[in-house]
Amino acid sequence: MLFDRILSRMIRRGTLTVRYPDGTRRVYRGATDGPAAGLDIRTPRAERRLVTNPGLAFGEGYMAGELVPMDSSLYEVTDLLALNLMQFGHPGEHLMEKLRWLRRRLDQLNPAGRARRNVAHHYDLNGRLYALFLDRDRQYSCAYFPTGQETLEEAQEAKKRHIAAKLHLDRPGLEVLDIGCGWGGMALHLARAHGARVTGITLSTEQLEAARARAAEAGLSAQVRFELMDYRDWSRPMDRIVSVGMFEHVGIDHYRTFFRKIHAALKPEGVALVHAIGRSDGPGSTNPWLAKYIFPGGYSPALSEVLPQVEKAGLWTTDIEILRLHYAQTIAHWRRRFAANRDAIQSLYDERFCRMFEFYLVGSELAFRRMGHMNWQIQLTKAVDALPLTRDYIHQAEARGPCPLDPHQEAEVLGSPIL
Repeated sequence: MLFDRILSRMIRRGTLTVRYPDGTRRVYRGATDGPAAGLDIRTPRAERRLVTNPGLAFGEGYMAGELVPMDSSLYEVTDLLALNLMQFGHPGEHLMEKLRWLRRRLDQLNPAGRARRNVAHHYDLNGRLYALFLDRDRQYSCAYFPTGQETLEEAQEAKKRHIAAKLHLDRPGLEVLDIGCGWGGMALHLARAHGARVTGITLSTEQLEAARARAAEAGLSAQVRFELMDYRDWSRPMDRIVSVGMFEHVGIDHYRTFFRKIHAALKPEGVALVHAIGRSDGPGSTNPWLAKYIFPGGYSPALSEVLPQVEKAGLWTTDIEILRLHYAQTIAHWRRRFAANRDAIQSLYDERFCRMFEFYLVGSELAFRRMGHMNWQIQLTKAVDALPLTRDYIHQAEARGPCPLDPHQEAEVLGSPIL
């Protein structure tokens, strides 16, 4: 059995017990301690595919019920395999990675029409699904855990405060462009807490409708606007630009266009903040299962792929922060909430969908714990003197919290509709 030989070489940490389709059980013990888990391979087809293309086959096998965790959870068996795969490798995966690298620029081509279809694939799902595992504000991006003990709601509020502080919203009435605004939580926070006038743009019709409804419900429709628009179509200079969890969908072929658009859309003294998933070990390719089922066209870049395009766009990189395990903690919260609401989610879709989403959440969390993924936040300006000389203003703004407007300021902001 070829897969048996692969596992005999690959499992060097922890213990993996495998039951093969013919009923044979094998135990693979690594030379060093590590997690223990079991895997039931129920069909010869699943076994063959784990040899040739494990990056795609493992997730598809779990979705189809051909690969089942044995005496362990999906998280435990995936963790054990990810740990050994990253350290010791798999010949089939090594070959497929080379092939993905050769075609990654083709996979990343993302013109406006394709970008809209890619976004619809994931973000135009039933809105109730996201309400069942996200926080109350539907923040579908990495939260910020100052101590690691925060609830999901507290950590997502901390994320918004942290980003707002980096935007240096030092006066009410500043115009903010939110690229990839999601369900509108960030835009509404900037308007409510800092008196900003925000335009959020998205390619998701589901998110657009929800964001507009939330703005109306909050009485902020005169201060916050949401549009169905590709970032490449934006044409008006703004005081601030924020983009959270959208850059992963831009595509490596379009980084120059993205940052040139940031430059063109910033006023001379403007500030931008881009928050995205990245990788610590240099350029790579997107896992094929994730690209097929969850985020077609998606890619999490290394900073070495991003910063050259920032420089070519003529922007100042005024601050970079790396969030290492914050997203792992965020997704752990999402996994627990998904599990607690699994029956309700299954009623919206079916068992296969639940398995797909479970695998997505498990794999995503482990990408941050075992596979070198992280989040980066890059603060950008056009002018060298657009911000204070030190980072102290960021900490001071977070400690100060929201800046409530006096009645005169509030009337001034709300009396100036967004153009």
